[in-house]
Amino acid sequence: MLAGAASLDRAVRWVHVAEVPDIATLLGGGELVLMTGIGLPTDDAGLRAFVADLADVGVSGLVVELGRRFTGTLPKVMVAAAERRGLPLVELRRATPFVRITEAVHALIVDAQLTELRATEEIHQRFTELSVEGAEPGDVVHQAAALAGCPVVLENLSRQVLAYDTAGESAELLLDGWEQHSRRIQPAGRTAYDADSGWLVTTVGARGQDWGRLLLRWSNELSGSDPPPTRLTILVERAASTLALGRLIRRDAEGLERQIHRTLLTALLDHSRPVDEVALRARALGVALERHHLVGVVVRFRADDGGAEAGTEAAQARLRDLAEAVGQALRDARLTGLTSALDDQAVGALLALRGVDDEERALSAFAAALRRIRLDAGPPGRPRTGGPGDQGGPGGPGPAAPGNGGTARPGGLIVAAGSGVGTLREARRSLIEARQVADAARHDRRDVAVFRLPHVGLAGLLHLLREEPRLQTFVERELGALLAYDARHPREQLLGTLRAYLENGRNKSAAATAAHLSRPAFYERLARIARILDADLDSVDACLSLHVALLALDAVRDT
Repeated sequence: MLAGAASLDRAVRWVHVAEVPDIATLLGGGELVLMTGIGLPTDDAGLRAFVADLADVGVSGLVVELGRRFTGTLPKVMVAAAERRGLPLVELRRATPFVRITEAVHALIVDAQLTELRATEEIHQRFTELSVEGAEPGDVVHQAAALAGCPVVLENLSRQVLAYDTAGESAELLLDGWEQHSRRIQPAGRTAYDADSGWLVTTVGARGQDWGRLLLRWSNELSGSDPPPTRLTILVERAASTLALGRLIRRDAEGLERQIHRTLLTALLDHSRPVDEVALRARALGVALERHHLVGVVVRFRADDGGAEAGTEAAQARLRDLAEAVGQALRDARLTGLTSALDDQAVGALLALRGVDDEERALSAFAAALRRIRLDAGPPGRPRTGGPGDQGGPGGPGPAAPGNGGTARPGGLIVAAGSGVGTLREARRSLIEARQVADAARHDRRDVAVFRLPHVGLAGLLHLLREEPRLQTFVERELGALLAYDARHPREQLLGTLRAYLENGRNKSAAATAAHLSRPAFYERLARIARILDADLDSVDACLSLHVALLALDAVRDT
């Protein structure tokens, strides 16, 4: 090796044997040129021009066999010219059959091309399978990273991370300050390589509606500023097509951002992911949860609303409308947080506030915005036709006033909030408390904008404790005999008689009227209940215990 050692990483596209001095005009770049030098110029200027022509055309290297033209070593002027132009120059000091070199190198080139072809076939096969299976975006991104061996990131048009795979690298280093970093990556074209940042980028979308970008970091120490291989370009484009197809298939389902919100909220509730990972992914999505005051909120339908809806599709559309309304209410109230459906009746949100002093104001603003949106939307299940600016504007309905019937909670909604917490590790407690308060408030008809724990009363407390074995034991001890009797005599249903008696303040006449029974028949039933339960129904303490047991039974039975 005489010159150009720094350029030994150049790719060899082909091997060419030549002896004429003007061979450069016949080359296309990337060739390894083999010669004995018998046809080279005899003067120094001619040798310099020969080396310059090879360098200009972009050959990978020049190999000269000694003995035919040059003996001892190659001319210094030739070596100096090659070093100056960075052209690898090698001299062979013994006779070498060029055919063996060409065969060996061409075999390697063809093998590499076959390997590339096989890799391309595997890419098409893998992503075709993912398309058929309707894979989630995270699965597509994971497969792309696994095939490429490089980090892959899927972002939306706002530069918020929707899914990523680090390919074994640090997620913190990959995603820290992602939005600012991503905005500096501006390659030309729909699929292109940004050499300055080292990212291969392709646009994700279909039917003229782009909704994101897929980025692959090409970090090959030997490649320098060279673009990634064609295989990786095919990979990111195929992955982007799979993502776009999946989006079209799920066009009537919730948005991709909302899916990520649901994943993160579920992870907090189920402990299925480390809290630090949830914080990192939320921050990449544009929702900062660290160093914020967090409040869990649950918005749900009442127990008697929508229970008889026909068809699963109608129920799903109804819940989807509610999830969209909650998300819109957050935006209208200028709040940030995670939000998604929790079950068939409820939508949850984790609000990220600047401090504890903002809690009441933020909850009031959110509840007011939700009221306006639900009033504008009309009956539950009908999509909104107005934009975000339609709520409460001039000529609009404005917020519902408290005390005006059901309009304070359009569509029979309950808004409940848990206690605020200072760290993400405590967020689960706030979300669970909000969900329990919302469940407990289902039968509360007061006009409360946001239910909190103090609002739920005895019935709410019993609902919160409904899974407690000691409460269930208490119910069985107080009412078990009567429940067993009703099971054997389904036509009598004495439990309803006892309920009417206790809910009417032990006023037998009023209770008989409420139960649609004559007073003698009602009195006879009360006497039978007293015998079955072995209880004095004229005793305040005994009736108080039975009334609590009835409320607890309702809580235990309430799904």
